[in-house]
Amino acid sequence: MAVVVVGGQTRNIGKTSVVAALIARLPELRWSAFKITQYGHGFCTADGKPCQCQTDDACVAVTLEREPASGTDTSRFLAAGAERSIWVRTRIGALSDAMPRITEELARSKNAILESNSILDFLQPDLYLTVLDQSVADFKESARRLLDRADAILLATGSAPCQAGANLSTMSDKPHFAIAPPRYMSDELADFVRSRLTRPVAQPQPI
Repeated sequence: MAVVVVGGQTRNIGKTSVVAALIARLPELRWSAFKITQYGHGFCTADGKPCQCQTDDACVAVTLEREPASGTDTSRFLAAGAERSIWVRTRIGALSDAMPRITEELARSKNAILESNSILDFLQPDLYLTVLDQSVADFKESARRLLDRADAILLATGSAPCQAGANLSTMSDKPHFAIAPPRYMSDELADFVRSRLTRPVAQPQPI
């Protein structure tokens, strides 16, 4: 099994679209897809809006998506061709409590792709892709902290750099791939991921 993590500097910059595009482009990998959402104070860290992620009786909830046309992010993964799609919700700072369930679901997977930054504090993937948009000022410190672990930079195109963005010159040694709506994919990116995942890989190890 190979594990891919797709993260990024902030919300609403195309992470979900990249995950769906990779699933559709590489169906032979028989993906299990994970959306990891943290919540707190009545809002969702995925989009900053009031949400129903929170549960009254627990700080962890795990749901298997069943409907590919429901309009949720996890339904987009099914519609793209994922064999399984899993939504993991935790309170901010409580992702460690969800790791036993995530590990169980990974064990049932042929290959897995996870949309998350924070999972990197608990799991060493085979490939970590980070999405950056230089036109967006918001850049979470947690995402900045993980930049040096990225195997490749996915750079949103069509916008001017913003001072708050990452200094890409410090990451010149990493592969860069341009992404843009509506495809969020390129032949070069698909070939890069395929080449990295079809070579022999070790099982992901807890950190």
